[in-house]
Amino acid sequence: MKKVFVSGCYDLLHSGHVEFFKQASQYGELYVGIGSDETILHYKHHKPIYSEQERLFMVKSIRYVKDAYINAGDGIMDFIPTLDIVKPDILVVNSDGDHDDKRRLCQELGMEYVVLERIPASGLQARSSTDLKKSECQIPTRLDLAGTWIDQPYVSCFCPGWALTISIEPTFEIRQRCGLSTSTRDTIKSIWPYQLPNMDPEMLARLVFCFENHPEKSSDIISGAQDAIGICMPGLTRHFYNNHFWPEKIETCSDEKILSWLENHLCMIPLEPRVEGCSVVKDKDITKDKVKALADAADACWKAILEMNTEAFAKAYNDSFNAQVSMFPAMIQGCVQPAIDKYSVMSGVKAWKLPGAGGGGYLALVVDDALSFAENHKEAIRIFIRRAGML
Repeated sequence: MKKVFVSGCYDLLHSGHVEFFKQASQYGELYVGIGSDETILHYKHHKPIYSEQERLFMVKSIRYVKDAYINAGDGIMDFIPTLDIVKPDILVVNSDGDHDDKRRLCQELGMEYVVLERIPASGLQARSSTDLKKSECQIPTRLDLAGTWIDQPYVSCFCPGWALTISIEPTFEIRQRCGLSTSTRDTIKSIWPYQLPNMDPEMLARLVFCFENHPEKSSDIISGAQDAIGICMPGLTRHFYNNHFWPEKIETCSDEKILSWLENHLCMIPLEPRVEGCSVVKDKDITKDKVKALADAADACWKAILEMNTEAFAKAYNDSFNAQVSMFPAMIQGCVQPAIDKYSVMSGVKAWKLPGAGGGGYLALVVDDALSFAENHKEAIRIFIRRAGML
């Protein structure tokens, strides 16, 4: 039987790769060359999502593949040293990988050169790694539930307290300047473009916080730690602040029953983004009593969630938001108050708040039943909480 050889990075293995292997294997026993981590870094200018050993394991596990190797060369022709090992009769490429240098090499070595069109398997969507990386970033975002602003020392210095956040799956378009911590998310994407690394979530949050707030950043505004923690730590998390930027302690809840209950009572309504130049800290009025009200509401919110008490959760959720607005009245400027007036009186709506610093973005609602509310209000976005173990 003839030996067939294909080569690629396979850094985001998908159905298109498997179909390509299937088609190539029809010409003989299939051997695969895989781009090394170093090749991807220098040729494609980004770190691989999966290490070369993980990619080797996955490719070798595909039934159409006889064997696979990490290519020892570099650049577009990094597979040349692997040819000396395999000694193939046929080199197969897809139409995107067709190249004159490959054709000339086959002529010199007496190998057959086959170009396959990129055709998806029957019934499946056409896939390419480039398109997946552009359109399907899996970096989560976060929704703050209570205690927002307590992560700033100029607030917690009056009274320590908890902030409550959930890490949410990017199942909808995450718009900029809308209170879902997009600046921190963009910081993460600049390091890991497509998904969070598999590491301790709290350590990851610390790394992101320090990277975003490095000493030479152009702005003197410190991004609150709740953003990095809310994105990086799965499930429901609360973090305790006491006149410092990083919390003194962090507690998490990953109970499936509680997280599912929470998902069933939350949804978001898109608003206009916060306009450029607006200052949500303008006319702020921070006092000990107001910060204590914020801290007390966060305590009550956590207790209500753990007890799955919808009425208590809605009250604490609104109390927390009202405490925020009392300190930062500019949060509800522009389109915000009309949206609150509209949705707060709707059937099934029990509480409301603005994510993040406010000024626009989304109205995050507590409702009787998120599924039925979203079915009756097509603009509503359901929220899905990221579970532990999901990147």
